[in-house]
Amino acid sequence: MPAIMPVSTLRSYTEVLEGVRPGSPVFLTKNGHGRYAILDMDDYDRLVAEQTLFTELQRGRTSGESEGWVPSSDVRARFAERATDGTDYYA
Repeated sequence: MPAIMPVSTLRSYTEVLEGVRPGSPVFLTKNGHGRYAILDMDDYDRLVAEQTLFTELQRGRTSGESEGWVPSSDVRARFAERATDGTDYYA
């Protein structure tokens, strides 16, 4: 169950921070409406990584739609070619 507290609880911020755990943010309300979320740093890093991944996936989709898709057989052939010529993928 999510931890929901009024923003005034921040006066004793240790109580609020004790409720923050990985996968369990604390939501703060202002005038009875959700306003803020306090996340564990690992959760924040995961959200940023997911957003970056989705942005790159969308960029690839847009690129494929505007420049044309490459057949999977061509992709496989290119990877097979690079695997035999000793190309370093991480350089």
